[in-house]
Amino acid sequence: MPTNTIRTAGGSRDTSLRPAPATTATESPRRHRRVLLVVCLSLATVVSAVASLNVALPEIARDTHATQTQLSWIVDAYALVFAALLLPAGALGDRYGRRRALIAGLGIFGAASLAAMLVSDANALIALRALLGVGAALVMPATLSTITATFPPERRPQAISVWAGVAGASAILGLLTSGTVLEFWSWQSVFALNVVLVVVAVIGTVRVVPESADKNAARLDAVGAIIAAAGLAVLVYSLIEAPEAGWLAARTLGGIVAGLVIITVFGVWELHRRQPLLDPRLFRNRRFTAGMLSLTSQFFAFFGFIFVILQFLQLVRGDSSLVAALCLLPMVVCMMPSARLAAKLVSRFGVMRVCVTGLVIAAAGFTVLAQLDADSSYWLIAAGLIPLGAGAGMAMTPATTSVTEALPASEQGVASAMNDLARELGGAIGIAVLGSLLNATYREHLAPYLSGVPTSVADRARDSLALADRVGGSIGAHAQSAFVDGMHVALLCGAAVIVAAAIGVVLLLRRDRAAR
Repeated sequence: MPTNTIRTAGGSRDTSLRPAPATTATESPRRHRRVLLVVCLSLATVVSAVASLNVALPEIARDTHATQTQLSWIVDAYALVFAALLLPAGALGDRYGRRRALIAGLGIFGAASLAAMLVSDANALIALRALLGVGAALVMPATLSTITATFPPERRPQAISVWAGVAGASAILGLLTSGTVLEFWSWQSVFALNVVLVVVAVIGTVRVVPESADKNAARLDAVGAIIAAAGLAVLVYSLIEAPEAGWLAARTLGGIVAGLVIITVFGVWELHRRQPLLDPRLFRNRRFTAGMLSLTSQFFAFFGFIFVILQFLQLVRGDSSLVAALCLLPMVVCMMPSARLAAKLVSRFGVMRVCVTGLVIAAAGFTVLAQLDADSSYWLIAAGLIPLGAGAGMAMTPATTSVTEALPASEQGVASAMNDLARELGGAIGIAVLGSLLNATYREHLAPYLSGVPTSVADRARDSLALADRVGGSIGAHAQSAFVDGMHVALLCGAAVIVAAAIGVVLLLRRDRAAR
């Protein structure tokens, strides 16, 4: 029986994988569909959790008395750990078995979700969200590797396209599902939904997903994984805590510099490894670098935007959790057809023009949304969401194509892992940066109205808009205004990052064209 040969995130060649045997021609497709259904359910469970809790943040802030900084951590602890462990967790699955990695990851994810239902302290919730990220890091790479190991070559492209669609749509689907359950139950119900999905996914994995592993996989680069995780943790911690310490404080600047230095050390370490966890030499390929830059900037802006806009919709406009999630539908409706159209446009106009056009359109959407205030109609929101969704869909397809086509067929495992890393890492840093800008501006603009106010009341108002709303009166109104000012700064920053990425893509791809 022929074997499948893929290259894992760690760089090893896998020749031990065989398609699962089928007794009849009709049973094999049926079995593959079941495997695809289970791995996509597992994928949707962990990807949706990046954004699904955003709709519950106002209620969490009121119940746990979480500050704006703690709210950032509640969302970002998951995304940060998810991104930091994605490559080493994928390598573990390749070496010891993807089915085992799926079950272990889902088990950790489900146990942490169950524990999160029982806590009422913001710091405990942050810790459990980080543990959820550990489980997610084991699950996500195992889902795609299972497809490549299980499906025959003629069915694999279609299965991977389904996987990619689920990965892209799960964040918004998670928001809508969470918004729906929050209409009837408390914020703990979001974690209860995780538990239900995990139980179904584990049962499906045990019943239909075959085991696959690479007996010749390279040993895990544990030192490199620790260095990378430490660098990202220090950098993101410094960014999120900046409003507390001050952006120009020694702690903030020193932490940012230290994080960048540790990440540089990771790059040097990987250069001297025979089988690196992440080979920095990949970035010598300008098409690969351009695609990674575009994807990272898009998800930087996208997840930061979700974190900011849902609080605006619920705390400033007064929308319910479900209505707030439904408000974002124009973005999704425009994103999907735009992504499909982009593939045709690339064949006619080229990757650079389509990708840059999409980025510029998305930046325009951010600029429109930065004009919102408490009295804005929904039409202004839709006027920003439509170009944001259309531009993101147009830019995402050629960016992903640049990453995958820049590497040979034998290294598509690496391309897939880097594509996932760009999305999760960009999202984690985007939540940290845009959330910190929002928090810093909110505190600065609210401060003049807190003079003469009792210390306990001022502290509550300063901590977050959700707590300031409980104070009520003029303090609540000024807090809403300060929050909107912070949102403007955050969204304009998102637009600036996307424009900078567009310029970078032009420079990289023009130099690549000239070199060829």
